[in-house]
Amino acid sequence: MLTRTFVFLTGVVGGVAALATWLYPRPHVPDSSLWLDRSAWTATDQQSVAAIDAEFARAWSDAGLQPADPADELVVVRRLSLALTGTVPSLEELRALEQLPADERIEAWTDYLLQDRRHADYFAERLARSLVGVQDGPFLVFRRRRFVHWLSEQLHENRPYDAIVRDLLTDEGLWTDSPAVNFVTATLDQNADNQPDPIKLAARTSRAFLGLRIDCLQCHDDNLGTIDLGDAAALRGGTQEDFHQLASFFGNVRSTLRGIRDEQPERMTDYQVKYLDAETETAVPRLVPYRQDLVSDDPIPRRALADWVTHPENQPFARAIVNRVWALMTGRPHTESVDDIELYGPFPAGLDALAADLVRRDYDLRHLIRTIARTRAFRTDSRAAFEITEEHERLWAVFPVTRLRPEQIAGGIIQASSLRTINGQAGVFARLTRFGQENEFVDRFGDLGEDEFNMTGGTIPQRLLLMNGELVGERTRSSDLILNASAQVALLAPDDRSAVETAYLITLTRRPTDEERAAFERRLEGTSGDERRRVVEDLIWVLVNGSEFFWNH
Repeated sequence: MLTRTFVFLTGVVGGVAALATWLYPRPHVPDSSLWLDRSAWTATDQQSVAAIDAEFARAWSDAGLQPADPADELVVVRRLSLALTGTVPSLEELRALEQLPADERIEAWTDYLLQDRRHADYFAERLARSLVGVQDGPFLVFRRRRFVHWLSEQLHENRPYDAIVRDLLTDEGLWTDSPAVNFVTATLDQNADNQPDPIKLAARTSRAFLGLRIDCLQCHDDNLGTIDLGDAAALRGGTQEDFHQLASFFGNVRSTLRGIRDEQPERMTDYQVKYLDAETETAVPRLVPYRQDLVSDDPIPRRALADWVTHPENQPFARAIVNRVWALMTGRPHTESVDDIELYGPFPAGLDALAADLVRRDYDLRHLIRTIARTRAFRTDSRAAFEITEEHERLWAVFPVTRLRPEQIAGGIIQASSLRTINGQAGVFARLTRFGQENEFVDRFGDLGEDEFNMTGGTIPQRLLLMNGELVGERTRSSDLILNASAQVALLAPDDRSAVETAYLITLTRRPTDEERAAFERRLEGTSGDERRRVVEDLIWVLVNGSEFFWNH
């Protein structure tokens, strides 16, 4: 009996311990000495960065612009964290980073973030917006979450970008078992024939993969002279035929009980369109709007199209993803619109060189991110001793100041409430809470949708949500989360100076100026217990609600 009781109690204790470990594992940041992947960067890669920097330098010189000085280390660290994971660094991460030699920190920090699952999840959601939009889409046959998870897996494995796009354009099967087909099922028209829409697929393909806005050609020719197509030696205006000839590649894709399938060659039918001013429909051939010589002879049209889109000589393909990744990392694309790049230029400084380097490295997106992070333009300060003009920002002579996206604001607030890192090693409760609070905040704040690089100003309701909303209130009050940052700083900081510095590091990723430090130290002087906690809460609340927190700079 005694033995059975002992075994029972041991089992209970073990079960409770296992449950506690599962729910509240100790957040863990890998040893920072292991962050830097030295094998991922070569002398040739460094030469590519030097060539890109030289392009920017020439652009600045030609425009008569003086570039700003390099930004402080922690400013670049914050930029990278917001860009790659959608949040700010934790105190735990910053302390680990400071253990590294100064000349290795930014490169090591970049590699650390690229290996973190948060990066794959965050980038997958950002890229998915250009691929399938933000809506739930057709009922049952479109699974957006499944699609985003699949995309995250591809990014986490660092699968080449051209291989990912090939799957999106050619995959067959059910939307659950073959998640890439959700790129196709997102276009199903359930009010008509319940089949994939070639027009929507052509528009997505041209915008997302080629950086070309030709969808207006579905209705009429380009009469304004804004769209140039054809080959470089025979440039011409875009026509209605250009768009529908591209759409024709999707004309024999079918949604069946077995999922998305391509018709076999012997069963294919013509894609037909009634052009503007025509009286009858016309069978449309499968042709691309430029470089027809790159189209393969694959009998399955989607596969032939994928061969053309991802061909190493199809330069718009590499330019399009370079421009989008640049925009994700800086908050602003190279061009006015992220998916509207001139077919034959002229191109902004750095764009073509980055695209060529991406092709050289077999469409390795992590390499692209490392390269951008090493450029002078990315590391330039947003402040300068001279007057900053729009031309400085347009040419990246200074780093352009941009508003954070809603999910970055939410991610930053949530992370700032914890001294530990809220990552894949954090407790299940912490991760679920972050997921729920972030989604609720984005819904209330206003999702930017697909056009997330549109520079719109904030609104009064958004400001009120930040000042009076549940997220900021709950995350800064120590009475609600006993072990949140406010409580820990008030309880554990050895002195007022350390408390103020920690508050600044967890919110703004910088140390306070002498003036800021003195002002808040006076507030903390002589306080203890509940009074000290309230002062720390107020300090963090003020920093989170200040303008600096909501801008990438």
